[in-house]
Amino acid sequence: MAHHRIRGLLAAVMLAAAGLTANVATAAPAAADTCYTWNRNLSRGASGSDVAQLQERIAGWAARGQNIAIDGQFGPATESALRRFQAGYGLSVDGVAGPQTYSKIYALQDADCTPAHFSYGEFNDSCGENDFTGGRVSAATAKRNIRRVMWQLEALRHKLGDRPIVITSGFRSISCNSSVGGSSSSLHMYGQAADLGLASGPSQCAMWSEGRDSGFEEILGPGYPGHNDHVHVGNKSSQFWSAPNC
Repeated sequence: MAHHRIRGLLAAVMLAAAGLTANVATAAPAAADTCYTWNRNLSRGASGSDVAQLQERIAGWAARGQNIAIDGQFGPATESALRRFQAGYGLSVDGVAGPQTYSKIYALQDADCTPAHFSYGEFNDSCGENDFTGGRVSAATAKRNIRRVMWQLEALRHKLGDRPIVITSGFRSISCNSSVGGSSSSLHMYGQAADLGLASGPSQCAMWSEGRDSGFEEILGPGYPGHNDHVHVGNKSSQFWSAPNC
Protein backbone atom coordinates (compact mmCIF):
# COMPACT_ATOMS: atom_id res chain seq x y z
CA MET A 1 0.00 0.00 0.00
CA ALA A 2 2.87 2.35 0.79
CA HIS A 3 4.29 1.80 -2.67
CA HIS A 4 0.94 2.64 -4.24
CA ARG A 5 0.73 5.85 -2.20
CA ILE A 6 4.27 6.85 -3.19
CA ARG A 7 3.56 6.22 -6.87
CA GLY A 8 0.35 8.22 -6.59
CA LEU A 9 2.16 11.08 -4.93
CA LEU A 10 4.87 11.09 -7.60
CA ALA A 11 2.25 11.09 -10.36
CA ALA A 12 0.48 14.04 -8.76
CA VAL A 13 3.77 15.96 -8.49
CA MET A 14 4.60 15.23 -12.15
CA LEU A 15 1.18 16.36 -13.29
CA ALA A 16 1.47 19.56 -11.29
CA ALA A 17 4.91 20.23 -12.74
CA ALA A 18 3.63 19.61 -16.26
CA GLY A 19 0.76 22.01 -15.68
CA LEU A 20 3.15 24.65 -14.37
CA THR A 21 5.38 24.26 -17.44
CA ALA A 22 2.42 24.66 -19.76
CA ASN A 23 1.29 27.77 -17.93
CA VAL A 24 4.75 29.33 -18.18
CA ALA A 25 4.93 28.63 -21.92
CA THR A 26 1.61 30.26 -22.67
CA ALA A 27 1.48 32.94 -19.99
CA ALA A 28 0.28 36.33 -21.21
CA PRO A 29 2.49 39.34 -20.52
CA ALA A 30 1.46 41.10 -17.32
CA ALA A 31 2.37 44.60 -18.54
CA ALA A 32 -0.33 46.94 -19.81
CA ASP A 33 -0.09 50.03 -21.97
CA THR A 34 -2.26 53.10 -22.54
CA CYS A 35 -2.03 52.67 -26.32
CA TYR A 36 -2.45 48.94 -26.89
CA THR A 37 -1.79 45.86 -24.74
CA TRP A 38 -0.94 42.42 -26.11
CA ASN A 39 -2.44 39.54 -24.12
CA ARG A 40 -0.65 36.56 -25.61
CA ASN A 41 2.69 35.54 -27.04
CA LEU A 42 2.83 35.55 -30.84
CA SER A 43 4.90 33.41 -33.17
CA ARG A 44 4.79 32.06 -36.71
CA GLY A 45 1.35 30.73 -37.57
CA ALA A 46 -0.56 33.11 -35.32
CA SER A 47 -3.23 35.37 -36.77
CA GLY A 48 -5.47 38.17 -35.58
CA SER A 49 -5.67 41.88 -34.94
CA ASP A 50 -2.89 41.64 -32.34
CA VAL A 51 -0.56 40.32 -35.05
CA ALA A 52 -1.47 43.32 -37.23
CA GLN A 53 -0.65 45.64 -34.34
CA LEU A 54 2.74 43.97 -34.00
CA GLN A 55 3.39 44.14 -37.75
CA GLU A 56 2.84 47.89 -37.73
CA ARG A 57 5.42 48.37 -34.95
CA ILE A 58 8.11 46.25 -36.65
CA ALA A 59 7.46 47.26 -40.27
CA GLY A 60 10.72 49.22 -40.31
CA TRP A 61 12.73 46.09 -39.59
CA ALA A 62 11.86 44.29 -42.82
CA ALA A 63 14.56 42.69 -44.92
CA ARG A 64 16.04 44.83 -47.69
CA GLY A 65 13.45 45.38 -50.40
CA GLN A 66 10.61 43.91 -48.36
CA ASN A 67 7.48 45.78 -47.34
CA ILE A 68 5.72 44.04 -44.44
CA ALA A 69 2.00 43.48 -45.06
CA ILE A 70 -0.22 44.57 -42.17
CA ASP A 71 -2.52 41.60 -42.69
CA GLY A 72 -2.68 39.95 -39.27
CA GLN A 73 -0.90 36.81 -40.51
CA PHE A 74 2.34 35.92 -38.72
CA GLY A 75 4.41 34.45 -41.53
CA PRO A 76 8.13 34.19 -42.36
CA ALA A 77 8.51 37.89 -43.26
CA THR A 78 6.96 38.96 -39.96
CA GLU A 79 9.19 36.56 -38.02
CA SER A 80 12.26 37.84 -39.86
CA ALA A 81 11.34 41.46 -39.10
CA LEU A 82 10.69 40.59 -35.45
CA ARG A 83 14.10 38.95 -35.14
CA ARG A 84 15.74 42.09 -36.55
CA PHE A 85 13.76 44.25 -34.14
CA GLN A 86 14.87 42.09 -31.23
CA ALA A 87 18.50 42.16 -32.34
CA GLY A 88 18.36 45.91 -32.99
CA TYR A 89 17.30 46.61 -29.41
CA GLY A 90 19.52 44.05 -27.74
CA LEU A 91 16.73 41.62 -26.84
CA SER A 92 16.86 37.84 -26.93
CA VAL A 93 16.43 36.89 -30.58
CA ASP A 94 13.86 34.10 -30.69
CA GLY A 95 11.28 35.24 -33.23
CA VAL A 96 8.56 35.14 -30.58
CA ALA A 97 6.73 38.29 -29.50
CA GLY A 98 6.44 38.00 -25.74
CA PRO A 99 7.05 40.09 -22.61
CA GLN A 100 10.51 41.37 -23.62
CA THR A 101 9.32 42.46 -27.06
CA TYR A 102 6.15 44.08 -25.76
CA SER A 103 8.00 45.90 -23.00
CA LYS A 104 10.33 47.47 -25.58
CA ILE A 105 7.39 48.47 -27.79
CA TYR A 106 5.54 49.96 -24.81
CA ALA A 107 8.65 52.00 -23.99
CA LEU A 108 8.83 53.23 -27.58
CA GLN A 109 5.22 54.30 -28.10
CA ASP A 110 3.05 57.16 -26.91
CA ALA A 111 -0.57 56.93 -25.77
CA ASP A 112 -1.84 57.60 -29.33
CA CYS A 113 0.18 54.64 -30.65
CA THR A 114 2.71 56.82 -32.46
CA PRO A 115 6.40 56.14 -31.79
CA ALA A 116 8.18 58.25 -29.19
CA HIS A 117 10.20 60.38 -31.61
CA PHE A 118 7.47 61.26 -34.13
CA SER A 119 3.99 62.79 -33.96
CA TYR A 120 1.03 63.51 -36.19
CA GLY A 121 1.84 67.22 -35.91
CA GLU A 122 4.99 66.67 -37.96
CA PHE A 123 2.89 65.23 -40.79
CA ASN A 124 0.33 68.04 -41.00
CA ASP A 125 -0.57 69.24 -44.47
CA SER A 126 2.29 71.22 -45.97
CA CYS A 127 -0.16 74.00 -46.81
CA GLY A 128 -1.27 74.61 -43.24
CA GLU A 129 -4.22 72.23 -43.00
CA ASN A 130 -4.06 69.81 -40.10
CA ASP A 131 -7.08 67.51 -40.17
CA PHE A 132 -5.75 65.04 -42.79
CA THR A 133 -8.77 65.54 -45.04
CA GLY A 134 -8.88 66.30 -48.76
CA GLY A 135 -6.46 63.59 -49.81
CA ARG A 136 -7.00 60.45 -51.86
CA VAL A 137 -8.20 58.50 -48.80
CA SER A 138 -10.27 59.22 -45.71
CA ALA A 139 -8.66 61.08 -42.82
CA ALA A 140 -8.76 57.91 -40.71
CA THR A 141 -6.96 55.90 -43.40
CA ALA A 142 -4.42 58.67 -43.93
CA LYS A 143 -3.62 58.71 -40.21
CA ARG A 144 -3.28 54.93 -40.12
CA ASN A 145 -0.91 55.05 -43.10
CA ILE A 146 1.07 57.86 -41.48
CA ARG A 147 1.41 55.90 -38.26
CA ARG A 148 3.00 53.03 -40.17
CA VAL A 149 5.43 55.44 -41.83
CA MET A 150 6.31 56.84 -38.40
CA TRP A 151 7.16 53.40 -37.05
CA GLN A 152 9.38 52.77 -40.06
CA LEU A 153 11.08 56.10 -39.42
CA GLU A 154 11.52 55.15 -35.76
CA ALA A 155 13.42 52.07 -36.94
CA LEU A 156 15.41 54.14 -39.43
CA ARG A 157 16.29 56.67 -36.72
CA HIS A 158 17.50 53.94 -34.37
CA LYS A 159 19.63 52.28 -37.05
CA LEU A 160 21.28 55.64 -37.76
CA GLY A 161 22.39 56.18 -34.18
CA ASP A 162 19.17 57.67 -32.77
CA ARG A 163 19.92 60.99 -34.42
CA PRO A 164 16.92 63.31 -35.04
CA ILE A 165 15.09 63.09 -38.35
CA VAL A 166 13.23 66.21 -39.45
CA ILE A 167 10.04 65.86 -41.52
CA THR A 168 9.65 68.66 -44.07
CA SER A 169 6.54 67.29 -45.81
CA GLY A 170 4.08 64.64 -44.72
CA PHE A 171 0.41 64.44 -45.65
CA ARG A 172 -0.88 66.68 -48.46
CA SER A 173 -4.44 67.30 -49.59
CA ILE A 174 -5.00 67.07 -53.34
CA SER A 175 -5.10 70.85 -53.63
CA CYS A 176 -1.98 71.28 -51.53
CA ASN A 177 -0.10 68.67 -53.53
CA SER A 178 -1.00 70.51 -56.72
CA SER A 179 0.07 73.89 -55.32
CA VAL A 180 3.53 72.61 -54.34
CA GLY A 181 4.05 70.90 -57.68
CA GLY A 182 3.73 67.34 -56.42
CA SER A 183 3.20 64.40 -58.73
CA SER A 184 -0.43 63.66 -59.58
CA SER A 185 0.10 60.20 -58.10
CA SER A 186 2.06 61.38 -55.05
CA LEU A 187 2.03 59.06 -52.05
CA HIS A 188 1.79 62.15 -49.83
CA MET A 189 -1.93 62.37 -50.68
CA TYR A 190 -2.42 58.92 -49.12
CA GLY A 191 -0.38 59.53 -46.00
CA GLN A 192 2.12 56.97 -47.26
CA ALA A 193 5.20 59.18 -47.58
CA ALA A 194 7.50 61.59 -45.79
CA ASP A 195 10.23 63.97 -46.89
CA LEU A 196 13.29 64.02 -44.63
CA GLY A 197 14.99 67.41 -44.56
CA LEU A 198 18.55 68.67 -44.41
CA ALA A 199 18.22 69.54 -40.70
CA SER A 200 18.15 65.82 -39.93
CA GLY A 201 21.12 64.45 -37.99
CA PRO A 202 22.07 61.73 -40.50
CA SER A 203 23.25 62.73 -43.99
CA GLN A 204 20.91 62.49 -46.96
CA CYS A 205 22.79 59.53 -48.39
CA ALA A 206 22.79 57.75 -45.03
CA MET A 207 19.00 58.13 -44.78
CA TRP A 208 18.53 57.04 -48.38
CA SER A 209 20.78 54.01 -47.98
CA GLU A 210 19.34 52.82 -44.66
CA GLY A 211 15.81 53.42 -45.92
CA ARG A 212 16.26 50.39 -48.16
CA ASP A 213 16.41 48.25 -45.02
CA SER A 214 13.47 49.97 -43.32
CA GLY A 215 10.58 48.65 -45.36
CA PHE A 216 10.24 51.56 -47.81
CA GLU A 217 9.54 50.76 -51.46
CA GLU A 218 9.92 54.33 -52.76
CA ILE A 219 13.14 56.14 -51.79
CA LEU A 220 14.36 59.19 -53.68
CA GLY A 221 17.37 61.30 -52.83
CA PRO A 222 20.21 63.54 -54.06
CA GLY A 223 20.58 63.53 -57.81
CA TYR A 224 16.98 62.55 -58.47
CA PRO A 225 15.16 65.58 -59.96
CA GLY A 226 13.76 67.86 -57.25
CA HIS A 227 15.25 65.90 -54.35
CA ASN A 228 18.58 67.55 -53.62
CA ASP A 229 17.24 69.18 -50.46
CA HIS A 230 15.50 66.14 -48.94
CA VAL A 231 15.08 62.38 -49.02
CA HIS A 232 11.65 61.06 -49.92
CA VAL A 233 10.52 57.73 -48.44
CA GLY A 234 7.20 56.03 -49.09
CA ASN A 235 5.18 52.81 -49.17
CA LYS A 236 3.86 51.44 -52.44
CA SER A 237 3.37 48.11 -54.18
CA SER A 238 6.42 48.37 -56.45
CA GLN A 239 10.02 49.26 -55.74
CA PHE A 240 11.66 52.48 -56.98
CA TRP A 241 14.92 53.65 -55.41
CA SER A 242 16.99 56.45 -56.92
CA ALA A 243 19.69 58.76 -55.59
CA PRO A 244 22.35 59.09 -58.31
CA ASN A 245 24.55 61.33 -56.15
CA CYS A 246 24.77 58.75 -53.39
